[in-house]
Amino acid sequence: MRYVSTRATGASQSATFSDILLGGLAPDGGLYLPAEYPRVTGAELDAWRQLSYADLAFEVLKKFATDIPEADLKALAEKTYTAQVYRNARAGESAEEITPLRVLEDEGRRKLVLQALSNGPTLAFKDMAMQLLGNLFEYALAKKDQQLNIFGATSGDTGSAAEYAMRGKKGIRVFMLSPHKKMSAFQTAQMFSLQDPNIFNIAVEGVFDDCQDLVKAVSNDLEFKARYKIGTVNSINWARVVAQVVYYFRGYLAATSSNDQKVSFTVPSGNFGNICAGHIARQMGLPIDKLVVATNENDVLDEFFRTGVYRVRKSAETFHTSSPSMDISKASNFERFIYDLVGGDSERVRALFAKVETDGGFDLSGAPGSDGDEVKRVGEYGFKSGKSTHDDRLATIRDVADNYGITIDTHTADGIKVAREYLEEGVPMIVLETALAAKFNETILEALGTDAERPAGFENIEALPQRFIVLPPDVAKMKAYIAEHTGL
Repeated sequence: MRYVSTRATGASQSATFSDILLGGLAPDGGLYLPAEYPRVTGAELDAWRQLSYADLAFEVLKKFATDIPEADLKALAEKTYTAQVYRNARAGESAEEITPLRVLEDEGRRKLVLQALSNGPTLAFKDMAMQLLGNLFEYALAKKDQQLNIFGATSGDTGSAAEYAMRGKKGIRVFMLSPHKKMSAFQTAQMFSLQDPNIFNIAVEGVFDDCQDLVKAVSNDLEFKARYKIGTVNSINWARVVAQVVYYFRGYLAATSSNDQKVSFTVPSGNFGNICAGHIARQMGLPIDKLVVATNENDVLDEFFRTGVYRVRKSAETFHTSSPSMDISKASNFERFIYDLVGGDSERVRALFAKVETDGGFDLSGAPGSDGDEVKRVGEYGFKSGKSTHDDRLATIRDVADNYGITIDTHTADGIKVAREYLEEGVPMIVLETALAAKFNETILEALGTDAERPAGFENIEALPQRFIVLPPDVAKMKAYIAEHTGL
């Protein structure tokens, strides 16, 4: 298995999984994708139906990480996906299943299903990939006797998932950016309360997109990146996306009894990483009908899938909402889908995303003067979209609590609201849960008049001492801080 950049030139023409594991952006500023997606046969799907999550993860991962010995890859999967790590299952759910399904609605032949992805140590779906990434990183660094300085950005959940996965890992430091005072109190405490010496929390005076721009700016400085051994855990990292592909297969296999049945997935989305994994699973041959993108008030992706216009909002135009992990106006993983949409034309991809930097976006609607007409091909990939607002969120949280006895978080509420717009007879709709409700208690309290239940160990997290610094969105100051604290 070889990998190419979406903007393929020179040094980024071809690489192995291990070559790109510890990095993020390709040297040309693009994102890595397989030169060709591996395919899954019906016989393989049949054989995978009875596998544990760890064994299923191994089967999927070995199609992408062909240069890692299979025995090592299997051991890493078995170390990661255990009931002890994913121990925060709700009442009635089995931790052994890792990502249990729960049917919410089954009226006639219309079925709405919730797939729990938030049973890990930080109560968010990011743990599904990040726990594996931590083990992969430690494995690869030990093989090479190297160090890694992870530089990432979070709108809320990626940061804590990365820090909990990397804390105490030999040879790894984490520098995590987050938008100052724009995460929930629980999310903030979960990150900033960590006292591990290899964890550095940096609150940036701005929005998530400012944090993400800083990560890309540092990653594009190849000399600095090499000197200070900079890597990333954001979803621009290919290994993280691959790890997320696994739970699409798990959801499909758990919701169906035969391979001639299709399912659809609805995914709360801001950075396009989670649903990009679903796109990859579909490209591999998983029988997915629709991939529904659910956005909040920051509806850049919904606008594109409805109109073909990708229009990035400026920081001042980005709303601070009650589903803050989706308060993103520049979807960093979107480039991977656009690469497929334009037929793997890397020159075209480079030109389109140059327009994002200069003009704030591009237009594939096919209207006079637009940049192309590829929006007509979006349907070939199964994509649909919708938008949810704060009032929608409150109404959906109340409805699910009243009718199904489940308290869902705000992002999952966005997903369920939009999913209901695309229910279809005979095609189960699986909504990916993104976090446990306790992480967004302010809105749960507003919706239900009562606090969300907290798993053991998280009862008073906001009261713990916090360790972080505040910096402006300044590339030079960020580089100086990293250089001072890497120990290199």
